[in-house]
Amino acid sequence: MRDILFFDSMLTPKIITLVYWLLLGAALVSGLGMMFAGGISSFLIGIFTMLAGAVGARIWCELLIVLFKINENMKKLADK
Repeated sequence: MRDILFFDSMLTPKIITLVYWLLLGAALVSGLGMMFAGGISSFLIGIFTMLAGAVGARIWCELLIVLFKINENMKKLADK
């Protein structure tokens, strides 16, 4: 608890993991909603939405995590 209160460790990377799972759930729900809206084109668009949403969420969250990893490495270099 002390690490969080005094900013010794970063809280945001832990939150990013939760956000990633929420985004995956949103991509799945919206894709399924589009798939069963009717018609073959809606079905294909729903599949594309699920795939693109999952890949987009992964890329976005990984980029944010990379920024925090860079911060950690810079902090290690500064401590030397």
